[in-house]
Amino acid sequence: MPGGRLTQQERQQIALGVADGLAYAEIARRLDRPTSTVTREVMRNGGPTAYRADLAHRATERRAHRRRQSTPRGSQAPAQADGRDAEAVREYEEAWTTLLMQQGLPKMMSRVLTCLYTSDAGSLTASELVQRLEVSPASVSKAITFLESQGLIRRERDERRRERYIVDDDVWYQGMIASAQSNAQLAETARQGVSILGPDTPAATRLENIARFVDFVAESMTRAAEQARDILSTKPETTSGSTTEPSSVTAPDPSA
Repeated sequence: MPGGRLTQQERQQIALGVADGLAYAEIARRLDRPTSTVTREVMRNGGPTAYRADLAHRATERRAHRRRQSTPRGSQAPAQADGRDAEAVREYEEAWTTLLMQQGLPKMMSRVLTCLYTSDAGSLTASELVQRLEVSPASVSKAITFLESQGLIRRERDERRRERYIVDDDVWYQGMIASAQSNAQLAETARQGVSILGPDTPAATRLENIARFVDFVAESMTRAAEQARDILSTKPETTSGSTTEPSSVTAPDPSA
């Protein structure tokens, strides 16, 4: 795949593709770019309903200018203290943020959550988030309030009485269970239509099949989440000279 930043002409082609309702994968194929590049470009610049090529191009130039100002002339972006490639980390954080936005999370909330996920401690203070994201304290406060209301983070005070915001690994388990419960409600509603529309009608048959399918998926999700829950708190086991192998978890039996 070709590297380098998107050109203004490529952004115009993306804008035309979005306006025509093309899938990101199709736009990417026409540009000979990875689908993730097109997805990230659109989501970080207003989303599919507000993407404009000229505004996106200017925004990218401003971000690049800020990065050049923060990097000494004649040198590349410095490696982080832990030896990580700062540019690679930044691009990875952008990919995570884009993914969360695709799942329906607002942009600032996605940025804060990504920042917490990618910090080794899994927790940061408000001032640390402000510094890392280069946003106002009010923006961080609003994002934290939203994320906490959704059960995606929790807060606690450290030894210096500062509030720290923490990503709880168990939130993935809770999210899977909530999704399964939502599917169960969908199945119940579909079955209500069977009796109303008549059990021998094509519409009722369709709804009953939907209910059976959703029931099966919800039950499978619940079993899998229960069986795999311990993975969220398992530390990789490493030995000298060997590679890490994931813990084995028994997969749910679909016929059960």
